[in-house]
Amino acid sequence: MEFIISKAGREHGQEFARLIQQVWEAMEQKEWFVADSPSFIEESMISGRARGYWAKEIQTGRTAGVFLAVIPGPGSENLGKEGGLSREERKLAVHMDTVAVLPWFRGLGLQRRLMEQAEKDLKKEGFRYFLCTVHPDNRFSRENMEKLGYRQVWVGEKYGGYMRAVMMKRSE
Repeated sequence: MEFIISKAGREHGQEFARLIQQVWEAMEQKEWFVADSPSFIEESMISGRARGYWAKEIQTGRTAGVFLAVIPGPGSENLGKEGGLSREERKLAVHMDTVAVLPWFRGLGLQRRLMEQAEKDLKKEGFRYFLCTVHPDNRFSRENMEKLGYRQVWVGEKYGGYMRAVMMKRSE
């Protein structure tokens, strides 16, 4: 199978929310994936606070996965705080927030490709710090993050009591 990775429009929040929910429902280890609410996803995309990316299978045009990067601003919700970033540095930080790949498309490198495209675009916008969270036991996602150059900077509870490792990548 061949895939194309492309930026989604602000109006695609509802489609993203549906696919993310579908992926969550199919997960065996549900605590590994904390999905944002559909209203947060839609509002973030409409407002431009989030950037969405699609992975679509070329032959059928079928969506295989989505990725959402969220611009948190410099406040306390910014994961850069756990990474030791100053308030000024947190203005240049982005959360590599949600990647959801449908089960039958997993193992094809789509998480990596989606994130690489988003990083490339976000660097052009001036972002220099890329952060994400991973459940400490989710070896697959953790290894993907490490292959992309992310390093663990903190471990603890996030999202209402879920254990997470905060991973960060600096770009110059």
